[in-house]
Amino acid sequence: MKNIPFVILFFSTFLFSQTEIKTHEVYFETDQFEIPPTEHYRLLLFLSEIETLDVKKVSIYGFTDDRGSDSYNLVLSQNRANAIKTIFSNNEFDESIITNVDGKGEVLLRLVKEEDIHKIRGLNRKVEIIVEPYNPARTKKVVAKKPKNVEDIIKGELKAGDKFTLENILFKTGYSTLLPESKPTLESLANALLERKDIYFTIQGHVCCTQNSRDAIDRQTKKRNLSVARAKFIYDFLAKKGVDKRRMKYVGMRRKFPLGGEPKFDRRVEVLVTYVGEVSRRRN
Repeated sequence: MKNIPFVILFFSTFLFSQTEIKTHEVYFETDQFEIPPTEHYRLLLFLSEIETLDVKKVSIYGFTDDRGSDSYNLVLSQNRANAIKTIFSNNEFDESIITNVDGKGEVLLRLVKEEDIHKIRGLNRKVEIIVEPYNPARTKKVVAKKPKNVEDIIKGELKAGDKFTLENILFKTGYSTLLPESKPTLESLANALLERKDIYFTIQGHVCCTQNSRDAIDRQTKKRNLSVARAKFIYDFLAKKGVDKRRMKYVGMRRKFPLGGEPKFDRRVEVLVTYVGEVSRRRN
């Protein structure tokens, strides 16, 4: 199967000229679909660039050079495309916006100079990523949810097994770093827990968009434990504010319990009450 990738890119750019198309290419070694370290780093930089966009769809197209049979090249190009999709998933990108993951086989070799053959083949062993944001003029304005009053929740009647979500404790994609708008809620939580010394609890961290209930990769540490890192971030913050560590535990829930809404709300922390002491029963 002979394919010329720039035709695809030209067609996509023409069709969606009303939006700012973002593109990126990842290059592979001969006969390989594992992403080389340098290319992996470049891809993560690209993901950081697009994570703030309101993305409509992502298309991923894999290619090979002109060597090998058509059937072999189709399989290899598909494996390369799949490898890129996995990176998107590991870094908490919503898979529902990835509309195409296709292996296109080999790229025709077009020589300019005979000595350029190795360079040209190297440029043909690649995956093309095309990111189409929504047209800003057509994007509906989203009204943010009013956050729950954490102090009211904790000051109320609680029992072991109660759980509540800190709805505006939101994290940056791929990190255990909180978004700025989350800080007031975390301060409020700390103050309330300092007052209610009878509450023991577990902090549960969650991630979005990964496959098969797996945890996501923490881009800062490169470990696949992002849900744990998010829970520990809250744990450490509360401990620094004076909440007794003996009252707290933290655990990563991976992607076992997606909420089914916008991906950013799955990057969340929940608090599970494990024990309420005698102090609560003596409260007026």
